Amino acid sequence: MASLRDIQKRIGSTQKTKQITKAMHMVSASKLNKAEEFAKSYEPYNKKIREVVASIAGSDSDAEHPMLETREVKKTAYFVITSDRGLAGPFNSGILREVYQTIQKRHQSQDEYAIIVVGRVGRDFFKKNGMPILKEITGLSDQPNFSDIKDLTAETVQLFIDEEIDQLELFFNHFVSAISQEVTSKKLLPLTDLAEEVSDNSSTYEYEPNQQEILNVLLPQYAESLIFGSLLDSKASEHASRMTAMQNATDNADELIDDLTLQYNRARQAAITQEITEIVSGAAALE
Repeated sequence: MASLRDIQKRIGSTQKTKQITKAMHMVSASKLNKAEEFAKSYEPYNKKIREVVASIAGSDSDAEHPMLETREVKKTAYFVITSDRGLAGPFNSGILREVYQTIQKRHQSQDEYAIIVVGRVGRDFFKKNGMPILKEITGLSDQPNFSDIKDLTAETVQLFIDEEIDQLELFFNHFVSAISQEVTSKKLLPLTDLAEEVSDNSSTYEYEPNQQEILNVLLPQYAESLIFGSLLDSKASEHASRMTAMQNATDNADELIDDLTLQYNRARQAAITQEITEIVSGAAALE
């Protein structure tokens, strides 16, 4: 049985841990609010550029682009968004498990796929498992700007245009609410679903100099905007998941402190009872 001093030490160390997790919860809650606002403010731009690109791609013009063409898939690239730090609950483990299982099911050789990874946790995971990392980026801020990943997104899109990869899939955590995040995967390239965006209510645009040249500029920007939008979504999910994990850790610390306190009181009461018994026994022996 643990001594009173040992129990006191455990209570003290648990209280210190609780202070840390509580502070981390508050920090994550503050970051979540900013990240959620940032992600929502980006949605109108993303929606408008998709509308314009869909209008051109779905029109009756002769405009063409490699990003719109489906070809035989010889090599698939997986763009995976993780975090640089842990202590975020299932945020990283869920998405890494999904990517790993997908690759194991689809591919027999490493020549058939490559990985583009955001975040130190994901990079370390793929390196540990000997999986081919084509490009990587770490150390992004909690509220990243597009300039932070512009080079990575541009190089990724260019890989498809140059036919070094034939398909690009995006894996990230989608923010549903502060207590719910979903591991999400979607095919980013080729852009085969743009025609579905065109409707009778779509705006009519006039293009200068012509649709083909506008498409050549907008399509890469649109693909890059999808990646950046997913990164913002993932950041909100990361802060939400870490906030929830730290709240759970704080609650667990409270429960442990209560249990240890009860254990301490019982041990202390037993010690007092033992002392009284010894005194009474000693007094009886002197009579």
